Amino acid sequence: MIEYLSLFLFLAAVLVLLMGYSVAFSLAGTGLLFAAVGAATGHFDAVFLEAIPNRLIGIMNNEVLIAVPLFVFMGVMLEKSKIAEELLDTMASLFGPIRGGLGISVTVVGMLLAASTGIVGATVVTMGLLSLPTMLRRGYDPQVATGVICASGTLGQIIPPSIVLVLLGDVISSAYQQAQIDQGIFSPETVTVGDLFLGALIPGLLLVLAYILYLVYKAVAAPETVPAIPEEDRGSRAELPGKVMKVLLPPIMLIGLVLGSILGGLATPTEAAAVGAVGAIVLSIFKRSFNLKVLNEVMRSTTQVSSMVFIILVGASIFSLVFRGYGGDDLVREFLTDLPGGMWGALVVVMLVMFLLGFFLDFIEITFVVVPIVAPILLTMGLDPVWLGIMIALNLQTSFLTPPFGFALFYLRGVAPESIATMQIYKGVIPFIVIQLCMLGLLAAWPSLATWLPEVVYG
Repeated sequence: MIEYLSLFLFLAAVLVLLMGYSVAFSLAGTGLLFAAVGAATGHFDAVFLEAIPNRLIGIMNNEVLIAVPLFVFMGVMLEKSKIAEELLDTMASLFGPIRGGLGISVTVVGMLLAASTGIVGATVVTMGLLSLPTMLRRGYDPQVATGVICASGTLGQIIPPSIVLVLLGDVISSAYQQAQIDQGIFSPETVTVGDLFLGALIPGLLLVLAYILYLVYKAVAAPETVPAIPEEDRGSRAELPGKVMKVLLPPIMLIGLVLGSILGGLATPTEAAAVGAVGAIVLSIFKRSFNLKVLNEVMRSTTQVSSMVFIILVGASIFSLVFRGYGGDDLVREFLTDLPGGMWGALVVVMLVMFLLGFFLDFIEITFVVVPIVAPILLTMGLDPVWLGIMIALNLQTSFLTPPFGFALFYLRGVAPESIATMQIYKGVIPFIVIQLCMLGLLAAWPSLATWLPEVVYG
């Protein structure tokens, strides 16, 4: 009976979050409150709270998590360097002569920004400010324009080097080790962030290709919704090859350097993130956009985002300790193992719960609170850890797009002109949600899409 108090703990935390309180302090506060009440009534063993200092020291000593502020710094510095503007202009000139070309340009740039920044909010806002006015001025249907921007902005969830994958890599690794201990297996084998980066590469690129194919379909079926850029506005075609090389080469080289060093085993994610941060500074210097004011802004943004991530991690650690102290993990394990369909039934329920929670919670809370509870159970059932991590990342990306609470929709609504109705944004993302769900189904049917590349590279 005591185990059911863990459900009340979870519901209380969600209720406090919906009331608008800070995520980290909502999680820690509800956890400590339930622990105090439980200890006073004899329903909770306060010895669980003695693990809090060890958890905090573990967070501080975790070298993988150092990659988070470094990747954030890299992304914000590239954003301040006006690279996105140049990429959009160049891609628009390259694909402009064909119908849907501007939408394809936004998708390609969204992919490159995702690989450069890994921050969904920054990508959606940047793309909304830069490309939405241009697309509307060129005669694009508002639903198509807003849908493309939201969908391409969320690619930062799945295209490496993604902050989501960095955080998931750390959590999945711990869950994998816990699952092995639960099964009586003591093996040095683990799951790395590099494994998830490799696993996400093929699904991420397939998703980009699916977005582009949808735009090609729109160009054929409803050409008036995705018109080509008029010839007089395209600029000189003779200068285009040189411009493309000049604009595309630096960010692609930086992305290749960061990803290549991780995937090739030459550097850890943290070391590669440091290289990326320095490379972003070098690029901004070459573009003559680097100064003390920009550096100050980048460092402030990096500090704010990083502080948010780590304070949420601290709050989530306290919450999960109290949840386990009430036997919540045992309750979840019994529920999932008793479901019809076995492993697949449990996976479907977990994916559905995460999808619904994504309406209200950011990926950070879900990664730190929900994944540590359910991942060890699913891994014990025999699921591949890399495949499970990519499935979770894709699922969270889909929830970012889903009306009425998708975070990407809120980001775009904040920068879109008043002439764009909220319902147009909602309708615009529906085709891309269908594409995302199809991608999830494809990955479920062929797990090798996520597992083949890590096996080939790491053996």
